Formats: sequence, structure tokens, C-alpha cells
Amino acid sequence: MKSPITAKKGENANVHWLKEQMNPYFFISMKDEPGALTLLEKGLGTLRENRRLILADRDKTFIMAMVNAPGTLYDSLRRFQERDISYAMFTHSHGLMPGMEQALEIQRFEFDRKSNEEIVGGRNVEVPSPIRRKIVSELKSRFPAFDLKDLDRLLRILWLNNENYVRISPPIRVARILQLLQRGNQQGGLYLGLEQLPGGRESRILFAVGNPPQKDFLFQVMEVFNRLSLAVNRAYCLTVSNGVHPYFLGTFYVLHRDGEPLAKEDQVFTRLQQELYNTQILSTKSLLYRDLVMNSLMNGEDASLISAFMAFCHSSLSHNNPDRFDESEVKSAFHSHPEMALQLVRLFRTRFDPTGTTEATYATILADTKREVDEYNTGHKHFDELRRTIFRSCLVFITHTLKTNFFVLEKQALAFRLDPAYLAALGPEFTADLPQAIPFRITFFFSRFGFGYHIGFSDIARGGWRTIIARSDDDFRAAVSTLFRENFVLAHTQHLKNKDIYEGGSKLVMVLNVSDLSPREREMETWRLYKLQYGIINAFLDIFITDGGIASDPRVKDYYREDEPIEIGPDENMHDSMIETIARLSAQRGYMLGIGIISSKKVGINHKEYGVTSTGVVRFAEITMEHVGICMGRDLFSVKFTGGPNGDVAGNAMRIMLDRCPRMSIRLILDGTAALFDPSGADRNELSRIVLKKDLDAFDPAALHQGGFMLFRTGSRKDGLKELYRKVRKTETGLAEEWISNDEFHREFDSLPFTVEADLFIPAGGRPETIDRDNWQQYFLDDGRPSSRVVIEGANSFLTPEARVQLQQKGVIIMRDASANKCGVISSSYEIIANLLLTEQEFMEHKERYVSDVLQILEKRAADEARIILKRHREDPLLLYTEISDALSSEINGHYARLFRYFQSHPELCLQPLFRKAILNHLPRMLREEPRYRQRVKKLPQKYLFAILAAEIGSSLVYEGDRDEAFADAIRLHLLRTLGHG
Repeated sequence: MKSPITAKKGENANVHWLKEQMNPYFFISMKDEPGALTLLEKGLGTLRENRRLILADRDKTFIMAMVNAPGTLYDSLRRFQERDISYAMFTHSHGLMPGMEQALEIQRFEFDRKSNEEIVGGRNVEVPSPIRRKIVSELKSRFPAFDLKDLDRLLRILWLNNENYVRISPPIRVARILQLLQRGNQQGGLYLGLEQLPGGRESRILFAVGNPPQKDFLFQVMEVFNRLSLAVNRAYCLTVSNGVHPYFLGTFYVLHRDGEPLAKEDQVFTRLQQELYNTQILSTKSLLYRDLVMNSLMNGEDASLISAFMAFCHSSLSHNNPDRFDESEVKSAFHSHPEMALQLVRLFRTRFDPTGTTEATYATILADTKREVDEYNTGHKHFDELRRTIFRSCLVFITHTLKTNFFVLEKQALAFRLDPAYLAALGPEFTADLPQAIPFRITFFFSRFGFGYHIGFSDIARGGWRTIIARSDDDFRAAVSTLFRENFVLAHTQHLKNKDIYEGGSKLVMVLNVSDLSPREREMETWRLYKLQYGIINAFLDIFITDGGIASDPRVKDYYREDEPIEIGPDENMHDSMIETIARLSAQRGYMLGIGIISSKKVGINHKEYGVTSTGVVRFAEITMEHVGICMGRDLFSVKFTGGPNGDVAGNAMRIMLDRCPRMSIRLILDGTAALFDPSGADRNELSRIVLKKDLDAFDPAALHQGGFMLFRTGSRKDGLKELYRKVRKTETGLAEEWISNDEFHREFDSLPFTVEADLFIPAGGRPETIDRDNWQQYFLDDGRPSSRVVIEGANSFLTPEARVQLQQKGVIIMRDASANKCGVISSSYEIIANLLLTEQEFMEHKERYVSDVLQILEKRAADEARIILKRHREDPLLLYTEISDALSSEINGHYARLFRYFQSHPELCLQPLFRKAILNHLPRMLREEPRYRQRVKKLPQKYLFAILAAEIGSSLVYEGDRDEAFADAIRLHLLRTLGHG
């Protein structure tokens, strides 16, 4: 046993060695852990016998000294990969430990992530003035480009997340982190920088990532350095919350393993950029990453591209052949034959290499690849045929892609703009289940956490962005196997609906995979949703921002070479904050539509606030009910709704009808929280109290009339293993409450839309395909009468096509979704026109006037279509109402397509007096009548002039024209042309 004097000498020697061999920043960074430093000083020598020495092990802190050896950092990161690391520090000694052949390694981890609520709640916190002054001084002297206007917000974020870090760190370090955070924000949430340090030995890598992939992200970053043979001597990594999502701020001190410094002109630095940026796309859970990338058999970018290949092939082949081409089969084809996968990557890289590839080189590689695919043979006939089909579909994908952002370094998702002719190249076996229509444009998007398509049916197209959240493996597999078909059908339906406006129909549908998150990790689900949507919109802008029709970014090789005006609307799982972010990004990055890329913004027309969709739904109802002899503004009538009082369409329809229809009786309301049945009609005062403010479960059952009842989906309770639901009935003596079983609840709840009798049914919410081919008979009462004679579809696809046919053949009048709820998209179209012709200030100043003009247009558009559907049905009673609706859409869209091509060929016509008058006639009155706004029409993009003319003339030919008279005019003109000079 050593004497105290000997031990003291050893400890002093350790202190001396540490001060000589450890970077001074190590002691600064450990200033708040004096106990850990003391343990290190005393126990350094124990590392001769033990590989590691624990210096601190608490709930939120872990510090360890260890013998530096390959894999030690990986082992630690694996150990903590399921924990949320708020701070990580790694550092090594300059030289070898006394009496050893290895260096010292120190690892420090903190697990003290702050929530968004804590950051938002601390918005009034102030950083002590002395600390702030020193940081400002460093920023001014070292980082003159730093925008000091944003200092207090960014410094407060750091302070609230890790006050201790700000207190003990030198002001220059805090200033550098603030600079990194600001640069990350300025560069769209992704920044990578390199700085040479004095002495030329080490290089400092600065890496900022907004909303990084969760959990094992730091492990993935360190794996990149390792794979590129870059030694990380020191690293300091913070993960902070900015009040919306996490932000990764990493500082790494690196050099080549051979001791040479890393420079910007090094090829290795280019690879480092590619690989670190690619961490946003490549999943660490994929077999490609674990088996090929980590073993240096494939680089990360190629693995991401192959992952996109697999997603495209699976979603393209499976929707009509789900069993044959399931996800595992497609992935197996690529995993089992990485050499074929890499050959396909080589072909893709050759086609889109922005530095230039000769056509002859591409043709040679294409021929080689086709031959390899055709000759693919492993001796297993079934698998070989299957995999040849998969590889051929990938070839089709590559040869039909017209532009991509693959070579853009700072991407967070991949985008591939496709020629829709690829569908024909796939063959009828894979397209037979799709509507008989050819899209104008298809774009495939792929990200780390999901993928999907944008499908549009005309050059200028608009439609919603829907994100499907898959919370289980089964959800994900089911969603992606039918993704393309459902997207295609939605886009096609939207195209039918958009017949009154200058934009054709489109739809963007993404599937987000959160199946690895537990229910208690719902906040992470939201972060992942934002990550997916933010990455996709940036990838969208990468390829669709143009200059003279050609992609502006020189890294995007453009085979299409035309402007592409695409408008997006919010749909399922699109939050208000993301709507504003998309508009801001579009304007900042210079997309041709600016903030007009998306509707329902603050500088726009909020659908729920103004009830734009419901305006058309109610107008359709009024005209159709008048057709059956009921004046809704005067007569007594009954109505039932699916969709609740706080929903956009149902809530606003109730609001409008409560105002316009004094004798209306609402017998049924059903939403996600409750169902209300009242044979005498829901109490108007109680309903008015909650409309557009609360869900149906806030309705006071005391307001029910005798015989009425409410079923509550919310507030269920457990009785042993049984789940019970509350039912409240109004009897002669008052309210009676009972608790019913899960089966009883769903049986009664689900039957109400079928069985409650009313003159009018407005499905304005609820599950798609609620009434289908298997249950439409339930819509009829015991005496054979329909429970409602008139159905106005406020919600999309509430009835399936077959159910619509069956009900109409039995006497039900159905005004389908593409007609009845079209006014929402018409309103969005006029919002975009405002964005193109007015400044934000002008719009906000005159918003109420502008919206009033738009509402008048919506009333007219709905009335025009409702009347012509009824007129054509009177002319030919054998036609179904929904068939007439479809025919009108096809007729108007046919006119539109022909007219658009005509004006594209004769652009000089657009601003001639007669045609200019037609353009102005399409616009809201404010724009039409105010000279200063009217003059701006000529500044619209040419394609918009063609489209507005085509929409205005095409729809008026149908709504206001006389087909017989038009036919007679055509005969007269033909005879005048051919015989008039005879």
C-alpha cells in the first residue's frame, strides 16, 4: 500500500501531466465539475489496469475517463442512443498517458433537454448584463457579419437551455455558438463550415442542424468522421430547443489520421460535406446503412438514392399487385444484389451529373445497364423474374426523371420530377387500377422519415398537401402500398373540382413513418412531421425555382426547361406555422409565385374564418331543395349533419343556415367527440353558443328535447376490462344517464347517419367511404323510403361511386363533392391571384372588401353549377346527377385544355381588348374596377394569362352557353367559310 506522501506525489504528477497534455478548454469545460476533476487527478493511474474510470454518474450527467482505443466512442454512443443528449464533450490528450501506449479520452454527456414550453415560457428572461456585454464584444470583433438584431433572442435560447454552459464558457465560445446558430437559421436549418486553426494542425468543423433526426444522430455524425479517416481530437455538441423543435450545434476539432490538417480544397472535405448533409436523409435503421455504408462498401449518398429507388419501385408496382411486390420483396432485390443497385446509381449519376456528361457516355452506360437487367439470372426463376421487373421499373424511373436535386449538397430530402409517360412504360399490369387519365406532371419525393408524390393534371395546378401519419408498421405498409393510386385518384378528383378556376387539379400526399415512436413520444412525432414537410418543400423549391424556364441552381440538370407554376393548399396534418413557413421560404428563395405558393395564410383567406367551402355547400343545398319544393329560407325542413359544430365545413354550414333558415330543424349532428339526435331539432341557442368554438361534446344535454339523446365518444371509463361510453337521454321527467358497452356504442353511433330521417343530409365530415357498396341499403327506412331524399356532399368521398349510383337509382338526389364543395378551392385560387397582384400591405388593408367580392363569386359559381345539373337532369331524367357533374367537369376541362394550348400558340391575343375584358371578368370586383390594380394584370406570368382566359371562357361556354345555339352557330360559320364566297 502506498504511503500518503507517495500517493500525493503521484497525484501531483497526474495534475502536472494533465495540464501539459490536455487542451486548456478541457479545464474550462470542466469548471462546473470539480469533483470529477479530482477523481481524474487521483485515479489517472488506474487506467493502466482498468479501461475506464467513471468520474460522474448521475441522472442527468455521465462523465468518464478511458483509454483511447478504436470504437470506444461508438460504444458509449450506442449505450446512450435511446436517451436525449443535451450536451456532449469528447476530448483526447495530446500525448500518451504515463507508462502507457495509449492517449487519454474523456467523454461527458448531459441529459437535460428543455421542452419547447419551457423555452417559450422564458421569453422574458434576461441574460445578466456583464455576461451579455462580453459576448457582444466578441461578436463585434470576431464575427462582424453577425446580425446583432437577433442577439437577444438567440442568446436567450442558449441561456434557457443550458445556463451553466453560458456562464462557464469563455465569451468567444458562446459567441461562436451564437454565430453557428444564426448561420443555421439563415441557411435553412443546415450549415456546415470549416475553419483553419492557428498553427495549421487542427481544423474546426462547425455543423448546425435544425430539427435533427432524433436519438442516434450524434452516433451517425461520428460514424461519418470515422469512415472518412478523420480523427476528432475534441468535440463539443449542444442540442437545444428553440421553442419549436430541437437544434443541433456541433463543434469538432479534426485532422487526417496521418496527422495532416483538413482543408476546404481537400477532396475529403467535399466528401465530408456530402456525407454530413446526407445524414438528414439516410436512416441509420436501414440495412443499407448498417451492412454496406458502415462497412465502407457504399457511400451514404448512394445509399440514400437506392433507398429512394426502393420506395419508388414498391409504391409504383404494389398498388395493383400488393402481394407480389410487397415492401420486403422490393427491398430484398436491392439488398441481395448491391452490385446491380450500384450500377443503377452509376446510370443515374451519369444522367444528372451537373459537371457534364456526353450523350455517348450516357448511352453506353444505359445500354450496359439494360443488358445487365435483362440478363439478370441467379438460377431461381421466380425471384429472377420478380427482380428483373423491379430493376426495370427502376430503369424507367431513371430514364423518365427530368430533373432532380440529388447533386444539391444542402438538401434535406430528394425530389425527382418525372415525365408522366413513365406510366405507359411500366405497362398496363401496373396501371390498370388507375383512372383513365394522363397526368401533366408527377414528382416523387423521398426523405428520411417518409416519401410520397405530387401529381398534377395541368401545367398550372393546385391542390392540397396531405401527410398521412403511420403510427404502426401495419399502418405504414398499408399506406405506402396504395399510396400512388390514392394520390392519383385524389388529384384526378381535384382536377374535376377545379373546373371553374385557372388551375388544374393536383395533390401532394406524403406518408410519414413514426411507427418506432411510442405514444408518449407525441412531441417527437410533431418534430418529425415538421422535418419531413420542411425538407420536402425545400426539395420542391430546389427543382422548381427557375430562371428563363431552366432550373436556377446549376447543380440541377434540367431536361424539362420550362417554368412550372404549382400551387399548394393545406390539407391533413398541415399546421398553420408550416403554412407560413412555406410561404416565407418560397418568397425568400425566389419561386415565381412568391407567397402565392400556398393558400390559407395570414395574408390570405382562411377557409374556416370566412366559411368559403360552406358557402358553396349551402347554396347547392338551397337550389336543390327548391327543386324538390322546399324553400330553405321560408319553409319548415329537417337536416342531418356529419361533421361537428367546430369543423370548417359543418360548423360554417350550421352558422350560415342558422342565420338564413329560421324554420330549420337539425335532427342529427355527429363528430369525432359525440353524436346528437333530437327529433324536434337541436336547440338553436345552445348550438349557436358552440358553433365554430367547441366540439359537439360541449353541447349541454339539458337543451335536448324529449326523445333526444347524446352519445359521448369522449370521457369513456373502464369497468374491469370493459370500456364504457356515456349516453344521455331526455325523457318526460328529465335527463337519464347510462353507460353502454363498446359494441353498443359503435353500433348505435355508426348507424345514425343511415337511420335518422331528415329532408336533407349534409355529410360535412366523417370517414371517407362511410356509405359504400356493402351498406348503402341501410340508408333506406323500413317502408322503402330513403332516410334523406337530398344529399349534398360537403366532405370528400363520403359515399363511394357505387353507393352513389345505387342511391340515385332509388330516387335519392346527390350533389357530389366535386361540385358541392368546390368553393374552397375557388377561394384559394382567388387568394393566389391577390398574392400575385397586390402587395401584402394592400391585401391586409382591403382584405374584407376583397373577401366580400370573392364570396359573391362563390355564391354565383355554386348556383351556376347546381342549376345546370338540375336543368340537364330535367332534359334527360335517365342521367344520374353525379354523372352530369362528372360530364360538366370533363366538358369544361376539355375546353380549358384546348383554349390553353390556343393562347399558348397565340400569346399576342391575351391583352387585346376583348380578351383582356374576359381576364378582368374573372377577377374579383375590387381588382376589376380599381385602375391601379387593373393595370397590373399585364404583369402576370404569361402562363397565368393563358390559364385565366382558358378558365373563364371554358366555364362560361358551359354555364352560360346554349349547346343547341352554339351548334347552330358552328354550322353557320362553317358554311360561311366554305360557301360564303361562292
